[in-house]
Amino acid sequence: MATFHFDLVSPEKLLFSGDVEQVDVPGAEGDFGVLANHAPFVATLRPGILTVHGAGGAQKIVVLGGFAEVSAQGLTVLADVAEAVEDIDRAMISTRISELESRIEKTEPGSALDKLITRLDHFKTVDRHLTGTAMH
Repeated sequence: MATFHFDLVSPEKLLFSGDVEQVDVPGAEGDFGVLANHAPFVATLRPGILTVHGAGGAQKIVVLGGFAEVSAQGLTVLADVAEAVEDIDRAMISTRISELESRIEKTEPGSALDKLITRLDHFKTVDRHLTGTAMH
């Protein structure tokens, strides 16, 4: 299978840089996969699991928002927060879920409430992945 260059960067560090076969990305408008020679585009990320497929198998990384850019040079993901699944702070995910649930209770119906509910759903999806449900 053809490979391409992939960089995963968070504000704290460069988490991954190398050639890969495929990357599955949790996009804000739906998950998408990137292969070699993918058409250029930019997308926003939602909280979810990014999966890197390379010679050593699949590596799962939790991302909590950011941007992805596909270019002729490959794929670059600039994540707000990114950690390997095994290193993620489960307490932080639980805290974010609780905070969002509390904000939802106090928010009037409308687009702000809809956005909070969508964000809550994203964090709950990450939590389900981390607990090893059938979605994992």
